[in-house]
Amino acid sequence: MEPQLLDTVADGIATVVIHHPAKRNAMTAGMWRALPPLLDRLAADPAVRALVLTGEGGTFCAGADISTLRGSPDEAQRLAGLAEEALAAFPKPTLAAIRGHCVGGGAQLAAACDLRFAREGALFGITPAKLGLVYPASSTRRLVSLVGPSTAKYLLFSGELIDAERALRTGLVDEVLREGELAARVQEFTRILVSRSRLTQAAAKEFANGRTDRDAHWAEQARGSGDTAEGVAAFLERRPPRFTWSV
Repeated sequence: MEPQLLDTVADGIATVVIHHPAKRNAMTAGMWRALPPLLDRLAADPAVRALVLTGEGGTFCAGADISTLRGSPDEAQRLAGLAEEALAAFPKPTLAAIRGHCVGGGAQLAAACDLRFAREGALFGITPAKLGLVYPASSTRRLVSLVGPSTAKYLLFSGELIDAERALRTGLVDEVLREGELAARVQEFTRILVSRSRLTQAAAKEFANGRTDRDAHWAEQARGSGDTAEGVAAFLERRPPRFTWSV
């Protein structure tokens, strides 16, 4: 099978699989190009409530396919940056489910997700210093917001890999699961996401990502949504809420 991104939608969850097992799911130029329109399609699908990004088999993503850097490294970095920004801008909750190596462009994609769950034994690294590349400013700022300036410098200066436990301590990942537990935990957690108010999630995502000009917009959305009244009624009646607001 050619290197590609595979996607499915089930029970409100879109799953995007990075599929290039011959090169540990390294991202080719075609895969970088394919990600933004794929995300646009999934964002527009009313059946999609959240998105999970993962890799085929036992590896998340080993980064960019290095052969793509021989011709035009600037173009390769541009494509990776566009894909990263499209993922960060996805209007619904996103979660990276990480096994094995999450390195280079793979770590770039994982950092662009809202949350990261990893299996024990996963390894993380950001490796432009091994290739003489300048890591994009926006990617660097995103990394610093997750792990702080000291750990960001450690990763960027050295290109060394860190294990899942250190990634958890520094804030690069949110949960670390034992062997065999990652898939079940991701399924359980995404079911929780699907049951919650999309209004709350969409507003919280914008605010958490630093947007400061939409307070009035979200206040107006809340007043007209009916979600608050439904949430309070469901709590008092001891039943699951039926939220209706959508992106």
